Amino acid sequence: MDSELALLNDYLIVGALLFGIGMIGFVSRRNMIVMFLAVEMMLQGVSLSLVAWSRFHNDFGGQMLVIFIIAVAAAEAAVGLALVLVLARRSGKLDITVWQQLREANQPPFQDPPLPPEPAQPPAWPKLTPAGLQPEVLPQQTDYRPKV
Repeated sequence: MDSELALLNDYLIVGALLFGIGMIGFVSRRNMIVMFLAVEMMLQGVSLSLVAWSRFHNDFGGQMLVIFIIAVAAAEAAVGLALVLVLARRSGKLDITVWQQLREANQPPFQDPPLPPEPAQPPAWPKLTPAGLQPEVLPQQTDYRPKV
């Protein structure tokens, strides 16, 4: 029984990592294709957790729910791809802020804060001192392999 708990723990950790990476990708990116991929990664993290719990409890309910999640994800990807294509044809960009044109009339547009000015000179990186002389390599070491 202890190995079952360890296996469940491992699957839940991987599922949480997938969900967390997907959430960070969704929040930090403005490209719509990357955002949809991040949502798909979040769904896969949840699906992996459901399958792990289903296996732990010897019940197929979680696995059947994962089949429905995969079907919904495929439909969502088709609708998302259609939206991306329409926006790309209209504006020629895949930036999510272009969707501001579709806002209601009384909503103000979102304004990005201005970027700080770039420094005049790039930062000077420290130089490492040489480590020493390169060791001599015998021809037997380069011509023949002792192990295959």
